[in-house]
Amino acid sequence: MKNSNTCEQCLFYVYDEECDSYFCEVSLDEDETERFMRMSVFACPYFRINDEYATVRKQN
Repeated sequence: MKNSNTCEQCLFYVYDEECDSYFCEVSLDEDETERFMRMSVFACPYFRINDEYATVRKQN
């Protein structure tokens, strides 16, 4: 697990124009949600860095 990553840097953290806010697209079940709420240090196992240049690097 990665520690101290912020949601703002995550690939799954997207902007919804209708609600005018950001949200996480990862679908968590009830147990996972409770575990995240109780954690003192946030470490999301679904975190993926939002690196828009990753595809370009793979092509080179």
